Amino acid sequence: MSESDWLKKDYYKDLGVSQDATDDEIDKAYRKMARKYHPDLNHSPGAADKFAAANEAYGVLHNQAQRKRYDAIHRLASGGARFTGSGGAGGYNADDFSNLFGSMFGGGQSEGSPFSSLFSQFGSRGGNSNGYTTYFTNMGSGARGFGSRGSYQDYGMNGASAGPQRGADIRSSVTLTFAQAVSGTSVRLRVGSQSFIARVPAGIHDGQSIRIPGKGRAGTNGGAAGDLYLKVTVTPDPLFSMEGLNLVRTLPLTVSEAVLGGTVEVSDFQGTHLRVRVPAGTSSGTKLRVRGRGVQSPSGTGDLLLRVEIRVPKRTSLLAKKAIRDFEARTPSLKDSLAKERLLGNGGD
Repeated sequence: MSESDWLKKDYYKDLGVSQDATDDEIDKAYRKMARKYHPDLNHSPGAADKFAAANEAYGVLHNQAQRKRYDAIHRLASGGARFTGSGGAGGYNADDFSNLFGSMFGGGQSEGSPFSSLFSQFGSRGGNSNGYTTYFTNMGSGARGFGSRGSYQDYGMNGASAGPQRGADIRSSVTLTFAQAVSGTSVRLRVGSQSFIARVPAGIHDGQSIRIPGKGRAGTNGGAAGDLYLKVTVTPDPLFSMEGLNLVRTLPLTVSEAVLGGTVEVSDFQGTHLRVRVPAGTSSGTKLRVRGRGVQSPSGTGDLLLRVEIRVPKRTSLLAKKAIRDFEARTPSLKDSLAKERLLGNGGD
């Protein structure tokens, strides 16, 4: 979903929240919608569309930067700001106008773009509509522009249209929560007048891109459509991270639990309590594996990796300190080996 489609969307309405809703209220509203309309739980007609709409709305409103841009665009559309031919208090200049719509039509102007030419002429006339007239009439041989039916074409030296041309690829982006990345989700996208739902697979990582064939710009003269490349941004989770299809979280242990071993309880990503066996003599950094509790995707199921982190108290009683000294005195080999390990180096080589 590009910013050019935001004017047609009321994301606050889609989530059932007010425009001044807090982040917590937006989170709660999304969870409520997800439980109600998730395709795995609700098979009624229209449920998938409502779930996709909620995902799309949450992806924008949950991201502070995108929410600000979304609100600004809607204020602009409702008359909250105006365009002027040159910069001035309370308005936007032609460059602002060009940059705003440039981002809405694919993220930035490129040399030779019809939009860069259009807006440069628009700005030079202080907003006079003659800028548009000049653009559409001054296309000589070899020029690029819009055809009589509004389609963008390449014109040869004799003015005749060229052969089949493949449509341009489009690059867009979407922001997902960590939970959406783990379980997979559906997002509604729009390219031109075409709207469709795309499935983001479970286990998608931050920074990865999804190629959606044939969903780019339409081809000309019978040429094939381009592809859509959707770059995914995943918001981090405070407890969990992903390594491939594995989910990773910290397993905090006391000194005695690590030394003596035993069984401890820990929650997986779904909130299920698991009993995990800790081997005696477990050190910090050790990863304990719980099979089948990671990402579940068509390509396989990952595991839950518990990274051991031994915690010590900031304050200890005199008796506790004595017990620790006694423990250290009874394990001299460990103390000596660690002392030697700390002095290892490459000798300056």
